[in-house]
Amino acid sequence: MYKDIATPTRTKEILTKYGFSFKKSLGQNFLIEPNVLHRIVDFAELSEQTGVIEIGPGIGALTEQLARRAKRVVAFEIDQRLIPILSDTLSPYSNVSIIHKDILKADVRQVIVEQFIDVDDIMVVANLPYYVTTPIIMKLLTDRLPIRGMVVMLQKEVAERMAAKPGTKDYGSLTIAVQYYTHAETVMHVPRTVFMPKPNVDSAVIRLLRREQPAVHVSDEQFFFTVVRASFGQRRKTILNNLMSQLPNGKEKKEQIEQALHNAHIDPKRRGETLTIAEFATLSEQLYDMFRQEA
Repeated sequence: MYKDIATPTRTKEILTKYGFSFKKSLGQNFLIEPNVLHRIVDFAELSEQTGVIEIGPGIGALTEQLARRAKRVVAFEIDQRLIPILSDTLSPYSNVSIIHKDILKADVRQVIVEQFIDVDDIMVVANLPYYVTTPIIMKLLTDRLPIRGMVVMLQKEVAERMAAKPGTKDYGSLTIAVQYYTHAETVMHVPRTVFMPKPNVDSAVIRLLRREQPAVHVSDEQFFFTVVRASFGQRRKTILNNLMSQLPNGKEKKEQIEQALHNAHIDPKRRGETLTIAEFATLSEQLYDMFRQEA
């Protein structure tokens, strides 16, 4: 068995060998605690028939753990300086491919077609760069890729927002966007002490399992999310005031908005964070005909 990459000593050895310096702009924080990585891989419930997509493999600490458990691992790395390091550290694993590309610009569906032709199950497992976590997750969800789900490490506060329940301070438009597509659960908190260099924030691992169908049915997804964002425009405002101020020509349509809220059985004095995703769907349907020409 090869020595784990994710120890302080081995990580320092690799960094020194290649004269690697961390780039703050890329949010590079490498894990140096194997037990944390083992738990992340456990939460992903991989099998010998699973293909894994990783984003930001760094020097390969998580990648090697995935390679030991999955059929195939494809990792996207944006930093050219890490490509030769990964070729070295992951040389024992023939089931790993590294793609030097920004995941946000990549055709992930095409990569899946080419790389995962013989797998039955696909998971995204990653220690995500914190500065770009939300765009990455939303791209993977809205592209409707054939994945079972994601187990990703991210900033603790963002994880709490994604997995939040109605009526809590963390519940917002991001919650609705993520839970529309997935079942979201924070499965683990990770202290900042197990990273090199140590980040300024605590981390959490969230598991997002894709729903077979979205959580609610709506006539127009784009309009549904417009209504959701409008409802959280200013958290202290009532839903009526937010909709009036955030939707196109909302002030002129106060009576129609009030009627839509009434039809949806929603008190106009409630705040957005108290509405369930089902209530947002009902409200969106009531408002759809009224605003679809202008949204």
